[in-house]
Amino acid sequence: MASKKVGTLIKEARTGADLTQEQLARKISGLSANDISLAERGQKELTQAQLKQIAKVTGVTQASLINAAKGSSSAKSSTAKKATTAKKTTATAKKTTSSSGAKTSSIKVTATEKKLLELYREADSETKKSVMSMLKGEEDATDSVLENILSVVQDMLQDGK
Repeated sequence: MASKKVGTLIKEARTGADLTQEQLARKISGLSANDISLAERGQKELTQAQLKQIAKVTGVTQASLINAAKGSSSAKSSTAKKATTAKKTTATAKKTTSSSGAKTSSIKVTATEKKLLELYREADSETKKSVMSMLKGEEDATDSVLENILSVVQDMLQDGK
């Protein structure tokens, strides 16, 4: 039963992130599109590490997928909300308390801002420093950031993303 719940949540998260099974599989080490398909139908159990990678790629909470794998009932609504939010042009993060007790505040994020955040998270430390310098208006930062952006875009085009 837990496998079926996890599978439903994976599918909701994947479709909410506007990814095909193949696109998601390419982003998760050790999984094929067939593995994703089997997992979504509840016929394959994924490791916690794979669930964490899926959560990160799709923008849902890791806890929602892991709790579903353990059989927690509150996980489905959390992931379903996140997946639905990912489809919208703007998303609102609600005030919540995580299991560690940390509170998050409410913020609206456009689709463009979400993509920028995803790219920032994937960037190396030098690129992150350059972006921060540019956003602060520091001299010579723009050239460095543009070079890094062009490099990332070229890599993405070559990878077929």
